Amino acid sequence: MGWAALGRRAGGGGRFSPILSLSLASLASSLILVVLCLLTSAITLATFIKAEDIFEEGKSDKEILDNLLLSTRYDKRLLPPVQDADFCCGMRRPGDALDAAASAATDGSSASPASPAKTKNIYTPHQHLRTHLRGTLTVNVSVLLLSLASPDESSLKYEVEFLLQQQWYDPRLRYSNRSRYEFLNAIHHHNDIWLPDTYFIMHGDFKDPLIPVHFALRIYRNGTVNYLMRRHLILSCQGRLNIFPFDDPLCSFAIESISYEQTAITYVWKNDEDTLRKSPSLTTLNAYLIQNQTITCPIKASWRGNYSCLKVDLIFTRDRAFYFTTVFIPGVILVTSSFITFWLEWNAVPARVMIGVTTMLNFFTTSNGFRSTLPVVSNLTAMNVWDGVCMCFIYASLLEFVCVNYVGRKRPLHNVVYRPGENPVTQKREPGGSQAPGSGAGPNEIVTCTNCGPNPCTHAANNGCAAEVRKKEPPHPIRVAKTIDVIARILFPAAYAIFLAFFFIHYKSVS
Repeated sequence: MGWAALGRRAGGGGRFSPILSLSLASLASSLILVVLCLLTSAITLATFIKAEDIFEEGKSDKEILDNLLLSTRYDKRLLPPVQDADFCCGMRRPGDALDAAASAATDGSSASPASPAKTKNIYTPHQHLRTHLRGTLTVNVSVLLLSLASPDESSLKYEVEFLLQQQWYDPRLRYSNRSRYEFLNAIHHHNDIWLPDTYFIMHGDFKDPLIPVHFALRIYRNGTVNYLMRRHLILSCQGRLNIFPFDDPLCSFAIESISYEQTAITYVWKNDEDTLRKSPSLTTLNAYLIQNQTITCPIKASWRGNYSCLKVDLIFTRDRAFYFTTVFIPGVILVTSSFITFWLEWNAVPARVMIGVTTMLNFFTTSNGFRSTLPVVSNLTAMNVWDGVCMCFIYASLLEFVCVNYVGRKRPLHNVVYRPGENPVTQKREPGGSQAPGSGAGPNEIVTCTNCGPNPCTHAANNGCAAEVRKKEPPHPIRVAKTIDVIARILFPAAYAIFLAFFFIHYKSVS
């Protein structure tokens, strides 16, 4: 009221009172704006001074990280910038306002038209998002092999322990060279830093869960982030079980981003390494690694073709000495032991039966005990061939004994008498029932006569033929039995030797 009355007095009845009131209000607003600007400048300067002060010598890495990871300058939900490394915090590019104005001009809005130079890179509003402007982040990957545990032959699983290192560049995490730290240990800040969402595909199971002591996180001066993880995987391998145990199982695992496509994140092998690095203290524990390679996942092997993927192939070999000492050599001994019966007398029934049955039972026991640890498959394997053929040889030697014993006990024909060391002979009975050994043919025996003329003829032995030649008689059954044994002594070992040569040469060449 006072200011209004004064205006009316000064202005001759209140003609200039609105102008004076407006001027005073503008002055008050200007004073308020000046004060706010001064306060903002002071706060900004204080913040800048504090930000510079945290890199001074004597500040801990925790204090530096706490300032680097302030929510006002760092957002872990956003990928590290790549193409616009000097632009921070996921906002638009400095030229986005001009491009937006140009876009609005083309849409016919009230904004002033833009020049052709400014409108050549027009894009839709959703392209203002940082994920579409930042380029492709490159993550360098390397694997350090630590240990290989004993394989499980029955399930084709191998335990592998390794260190997985991932390295990328995040300019938002750069800090001053005035700090005494060459790198910052950010293990306790891992929940506040953007990390690749890497996961494993084409593998078996994790041996143990990931706990904080199983990884390391370092941030270097230039913004390089080094993320190291220890992993212990149980790999499900692929083997050619049709030639087991001469196959070389292939164990593979791959890494891939679960949410970022290849246009956002690309995984590459660090230094283009084509093989795994091995720790000097690498332990194998009966896992024989003969070859390994690091490659990019083929499209047909990748679960999702539009995601960057890296693959590790581990090629193992089986312990051949183990299978030779526990399967092949015992099998050869048992089979050749069954051949010993061919050198025994044909009528040594207890000895030959004991050897044949014992070798068969021992082979069954050895084979079944070992087969319980092998993978169960429906197709024919090398071990099935080995067991089947060896069992056939043992069984054949037992059948040979049965045949020999049966033939040797048959009744001889034509009164043939077996004399050890001599050929079978016929015996002629003398008057009174006595026999004259070697006296010639019997009275009713058909013989060949040489006195019948120019051509020999055959007739009964008692027809008065002066010169007689006895017809060859069938061999004695005992002689037949012994002949079978002699043939078996050569035939069985030779056939088994041919099988052994073919078996090992064939499967070795296939493998």
